[in-house]
Amino acid sequence: MPLKNRPRIPSIPLSKRNWAVMTALNLMLVTYLEASRDLCETDLVLFGEAVAACRIIGAKLPMAGRVTKQSSAIPAWRKRLEDRIAKARALIGILTSFRSGNIRPRVVHSVKMAFPGTNMSLFQPDITQKLTGA
Repeated sequence: MPLKNRPRIPSIPLSKRNWAVMTALNLMLVTYLEASRDLCETDLVLFGEAVAACRIIGAKLPMAGRVTKQSSAIPAWRKRLEDRIAKARALIGILTSFRSGNIRPRVVHSVKMAFPGTNMSLFQPDITQKLTGA
């Protein structure tokens, strides 16, 4: 079975029963690993043992032969980064709107939330200079 089509092996919870199953399988595995000739064969033996352990323990394996959802999904770090960029852009838009004279309650509240702990009055004459950092 090609590496791309192999099911993802789930994490097995630690328990006395699972520990005993893994210990027994590891003892049987030694003879097969000694007989393996190359890295590909060793990988195949280890994958077979992992699948056998999952079947004995009762862990659910995804359908074999299908590509898992994770391979086509966007990585979590990228989603987090894109979310932070979107929030920063929204905040920049609100601050720009406030600086141009929009004093609606929602905008004022968002500006106050953007600068927590500063206790600055947003209706000072020089507030736009403070917001721009000049």
